[in-house]
Amino acid sequence: QVQLVESGGGLVQAGGSLRLSCAASGRTFSTYAMAWFRQAPGKEREFVGGISWSGGRTLYADSVKGRFTISRDNAKNTVYLQMNSLKPEDTAVYYCAARRTNAILFRREEYDYWGQGTQVTVSS
Repeated sequence: QVQLVESGGGLVQAGGSLRLSCAASGRTFSTYAMAWFRQAPGKEREFVGGISWSGGRTLYADSVKGRFTISRDNAKNTVYLQMNSLKPEDTAVYYCAARRTNAILFRREEYDYWGQGTQVTVSS
């Protein structure tokens, strides 16, 4: 079992930055691929980016590529999402997700564990 707790959301102006954190419980964090998803009101939950269990590989959605960066610290059982050049269309609840695999998976159905989400609001 893995429990995930996100933090770091908030209100920011367009062009600003935020860093989200996702703290995981358990002693096997380094054997889980991690991902960030987001869900805006009235929309499907969508993949933002993912990172392999070692942190050596990352993948991003085209909409955030070049602006968002995922990293992880396995010693702290934490994964991060650095978000720069934020746009109003980035407004959503952001969720972290985990699956015990080294593959970076894109579909929400493939993840076993989810956090409760953290709200990110970008004002224009």
